[in-house]
Amino acid sequence: MPLIELNNLTKDYGSFRAINNLTLEINGGITGLLGPNGAGKSTLIKLLLGLVHCTSGTGRVLGHDIVSGCTEIRTKVGYMPEDDCYMHGLSGVECVQVAAQLSCFPTTEALRRGHEILDFCGMGQERYRNVETYSTGMRQKLRFAMAIVHDPELLILDEPTSGLDPEERESMLNRIQVLSRQMDKAIIICTHILPDVQVVCDRVVIIAGGRMTLCEDLAVLQKSPDPSLTVYLQGTAEAFAKSLRDQGMRIEAESERSLRVFGPEEQTSPAVWKTARETGITVRSIVPSRTSLDEVFLKAVQETSHADS
Repeated sequence: MPLIELNNLTKDYGSFRAINNLTLEINGGITGLLGPNGAGKSTLIKLLLGLVHCTSGTGRVLGHDIVSGCTEIRTKVGYMPEDDCYMHGLSGVECVQVAAQLSCFPTTEALRRGHEILDFCGMGQERYRNVETYSTGMRQKLRFAMAIVHDPELLILDEPTSGLDPEERESMLNRIQVLSRQMDKAIIICTHILPDVQVVCDRVVIIAGGRMTLCEDLAVLQKSPDPSLTVYLQGTAEAFAKSLRDQGMRIEAESERSLRVFGPEEQTSPAVWKTARETGITVRSIVPSRTSLDEVFLKAVQETSHADS
């Protein structure tokens, strides 16, 4: 059974159609939910959580109907909103404790759980300060901790790395990977930061104009239509290129010390290493060609714009 299963889902706000006949299945792993501003991502999240009801169509999350089973869904889902959701006058650990109590943890166990989760989130003594004094990065950690404190089966993270410095961004992405790979959590990341998607996601869903325009594994999306390897060498590339051409390989020189070898990686990589042994030229690195996620995103959005026009 898919974790999320939507069939012909539509949501209207008066005359405005935010979600348009959306059919989608999401399974385990980490899914990147992408789309331009106003694409319908926030409405879709609200529908999944039962915060708004669909105009037509059906949907199930973790086996529960998104209309009749919304209470059961919210007990099994952790949601990290983009906007601040802390309670003024409380310390960080008290906020996480309250979140655990709302999930029916007893008071003492909720406090213990709060400290445990804040340790995982890298929050030190700052946990005892009032949340009003927190920086952007600390508030981001707090929202993340409140989303995972009840050990949910599914996590929905809205812009989890927004406003973080490079070090904290890397730490946040590492935590997300730990939850997925080691703790078997299904995770949906709604973000505009495409490099984050490339680092952690297993698949990508793109929504534009309220419709799904793409749902595919990231590895498939990044496969180049003309596969190749860029080979960086310690010595000159001329002799290296000649040897590869003699083996029937298609070569394109990029600089004096680098060249591009065209063909499937399973064929080109052995040929490159064989040539390195025969010529005595050191290979510094090999970089497979990849289709940019930016290109995939722009193409999916532009196709929707053309269809609408």
